[in-house]
Amino acid sequence: MTYEKILFTISDGVATITLNRPDKLNSFDRAMSLEVIHALDLVNDDKGVRAVLITGEGRAFSAGQDLAEAIAPGTKIQDILTTQYNPIVRRIRALNKPVVAAVNGVAAGAGANIAYACDLTLAAESASFIQSFINIGLIPDSGGTFTLPRLVGMQRAFGQMILAPKVSAKEAEGLGLIWKAVPDVELMNEANALVKKLAQMPTKAIALTKQALNRGLDGTLDTQLDTENELQTIAGASYDYNEGVKAFLEKRKPVYKGE
Repeated sequence: MTYEKILFTISDGVATITLNRPDKLNSFDRAMSLEVIHALDLVNDDKGVRAVLITGEGRAFSAGQDLAEAIAPGTKIQDILTTQYNPIVRRIRALNKPVVAAVNGVAAGAGANIAYACDLTLAAESASFIQSFINIGLIPDSGGTFTLPRLVGMQRAFGQMILAPKVSAKEAEGLGLIWKAVPDVELMNEANALVKKLAQMPTKAIALTKQALNRGLDGTLDTQLDTENELQTIAGASYDYNEGVKAFLEKRKPVYKGE
């Protein structure tokens, strides 16, 4: 597939997906959404990729949905969610590799909720987040009604969704919405360093940790203890576990394979 709305590269075990409609603040149209889905599927199937970075070109991460396309004759909101946003969020959460978002500017609507769906989100200090759906008479989508209450609690989630304040990167960090706010000039260096570090870690254990967290969102303590037992058994039989223990005993740096 030839990409026209995203940039896609793989280097040193890291796949980078860059939303590339800067003239539209990287708002999602159908073509860009399908390209992101295709790239995530490639990443999922590529054993050489052990970490993923998602960012935006230009001065925005993503302004959300391209409204001109959304109101075009014959377009249905249900179809946009079913074929575009829901598959993107499901793939990010199901991907057995860590996904880092580098939010370089405004992240609005679906753009914000996709950033929140990533495993670790860094943001430039000048970046901002906004649940802009209410301003056009819609409810939050792209997993927002699931993710936000779990990140900040029901009251703050409701306030963000109904009052739609612009949340700065520093505020987002303080609320627990993102991992870290960094100076603008350091964003991509820090994001690239983070994904490269993740790609060299025991990524099988990272994937199993992600599975455990996903399953724990709706479980009980008893079911989660069973989940930990199940997934720890898999981790304990992995190459990375054996390598980690050997390296510790031999007092050397481990070389993980993600296996």
